[in-house]
Amino acid sequence: MTMTSPADVSLLPDDVETDLRASVRKVLDKHAPTDRLNAIYDGADEVTAPLWSAFVELGLPGLLVPESLGGAGASAVEAAAVLEELGRAAAPSPYLTSSVVATTVLLALGDTEILPALASGEQTAALLVGAPVGLPADVLLLPEGDALYAVRGATFRPVSSLDMTRPLADVDLEGAERTLVSADATAAIDRALLTGAGLLAAEQVGVARWALETTIGYLKERRQFGRVVGGFQALKHRLADLYAEVEQADAAARYAAATLATDDADAPIAVAVAAAFCSEVAVHAAEEAIQLHGGLGMTWEHPAHLHLKRAKADALLLGSAEAHRAALAVLVDLPAPTSGD
Repeated sequence: MTMTSPADVSLLPDDVETDLRASVRKVLDKHAPTDRLNAIYDGADEVTAPLWSAFVELGLPGLLVPESLGGAGASAVEAAAVLEELGRAAAPSPYLTSSVVATTVLLALGDTEILPALASGEQTAALLVGAPVGLPADVLLLPEGDALYAVRGATFRPVSSLDMTRPLADVDLEGAERTLVSADATAAIDRALLTGAGLLAAEQVGVARWALETTIGYLKERRQFGRVVGGFQALKHRLADLYAEVEQADAAARYAAATLATDDADAPIAVAVAAAFCSEVAVHAAEEAIQLHGGLGMTWEHPAHLHLKRAKADALLLGSAEAHRAALAVLVDLPAPTSGD
């Protein structure tokens, strides 16, 4: 691949992103508190449907869809802000699956039949690129060769997953109705997976930032041996190192989203960097949160386990860190890293 120059994009939030982030966080605080998320692991999901309804009221499902099709006509930057908040809350939502990946496929193919229903939140969709596939959806987008079909009426069999806030299912397509969306969808699918991986990095930053801020808050209050635990130099150094990691991840994710928003030629490289780096930072931050909370971090009631599970699941969702590093090596004409690099 021909090397490109870094894109000239802003990494600072504007007023629109700031307001959007505040609205999403307010909804998540109301509909996805820790006790309700924990109930999902006991089989009771009273969070996803009300939360999705609140997202619909905010117009979030159609954020990437043009206004002419009932959406908001926003960009990957705004979608990244939503995903970062979802990661911070470890909240269940079909947003990434339907409103980002499936929507991007259909946008790239110029669809006008399915997108209005996705934009309104009336229906959800999922790109069927593996098994088990992410959560039940009204419409499955099924690649076959270069073609892409829309499948309705499939049967879903739930599969136990580490992160129960992101349900998985095996799909039975027998008896389902399928219609051809496009006979040449390969480029559109590649674009959707690139966008999904790039914006998933924002969700991973949200996980990591929650872990860092929550741990700092705890260590500033927890006392041991007559003094605040956070005053010990060894812990300060660990948190300082983690802070640097999270800020670097934030910059990488923001740059990836900005290049996707502007359709910049540097986007594939930016996404590979963000996906590889943010994945490992999220897992590291969640693990640090559990360890630095001591015994409290190991309890079911504390939300640290929710964020570790989200970080672990995200690390495999759209390619491992190793896979993204290998892709990056190809993009920049370097030898692929070996295991352990």
